[in-house]
Amino acid sequence: MSEQPGNNLWGGRFTDDTDRGFFEFNRSFGFDRRLFEADVRASIAHCHGLLGAGVLSAAESDQIKSALKIILGRGLDDPGYFDEMPAEDVHSFVEARLVEMIGDEGRKLHTGRSRNDQVATDLRLWLRDEIDRVALAVRRALEALLGLATAHPRAIIPGYTHLQRAQPLLFAHWCLAYFEMLARDRERLGEVRRRVNVLPLGSAALAGTSHPIDREAVARALGFDAVSRNSLDAVSDRDFCIEFASATSHIMMHL
Repeated sequence: MSEQPGNNLWGGRFTDDTDRGFFEFNRSFGFDRRLFEADVRASIAHCHGLLGAGVLSAAESDQIKSALKIILGRGLDDPGYFDEMPAEDVHSFVEARLVEMIGDEGRKLHTGRSRNDQVATDLRLWLRDEIDRVALAVRRALEALLGLATAHPRAIIPGYTHLQRAQPLLFAHWCLAYFEMLARDRERLGEVRRRVNVLPLGSAALAGTSHPIDREAVARALGFDAVSRNSLDAVSDRDFCIEFASATSHIMMHL
């Protein structure tokens, strides 16, 4: 079965049906559905921004936000909810569900944003939560090491160099060596989080939007510390993902 070009985000440029194999190769919904909650949260904040910019009326804004909250609840409660409707990615899934619920009014939500700044925002929201989760786990490991060292202040163990027994060590000293390593890891996570916590929404495809959306207000609604300063940089770079991968690699090395 072929997909109609109108069902794809990019299909409007083609006159024939899309090859099924190419459609499956190109779709990302199988893995980017994990951004679902972040996408809905960002969409609700963007809806506030469109209301402030005069793009949406208060009634339209309330209708869209209510529908998005229902979609969010269903998605979190029922994993099968995602399999009921074929979608190219998580963004088109949420939009299709919204239009299904409230009709063409739901299409207004995409005003003033692009898939480019939308996915960048979702990824930063999701990654920020993951950083917080990992940082909490590291903190618990630090507390456990400290508690272990405190519980055995006089225990002595052999210290090793090159797999050979060298000098005697206090067991507590050994525990606190790993405390120092993981403490630095936690600091690195904090540094990465600071650079992740910047809102790209409002950058649109690459050069910004002409709609007067209050990006600072959207940032506050989503818990971002700042807004991106350059729209092209905001939608094109993923260096913060590489930084996160590096920080977690350090953690695994120490563990």
